[in-house]
Amino acid sequence: MRVTVLYFAVVRDLVGCEKELLELPTDVKTTGDLAAWLPAVRPELAGRMGSVRIARNEAFATADEALAEGDVLALIPPVAGG
Repeated sequence: MRVTVLYFAVVRDLVGCEKELLELPTDVKTTGDLAAWLPAVRPELAGRMGSVRIARNEAFATADEALAEGDVLALIPPVAGG
């Protein structure tokens, strides 16, 4: 299954791009699976996914939310500001 992954803020800086199309392995079926698998493809995210929220098709997703072909997934790190 192919999905588009959007990277925001510090996550974008770490991976060096704003978005990419990824072909997911067959065992990546949920957003939780994606969070566990992504550091294998993007080692710069290792140890950081625990604080990153994932949105699926413009709505925050739970870890058990099923993925589907063509989904747009946004990785949103915690932000601070004032």
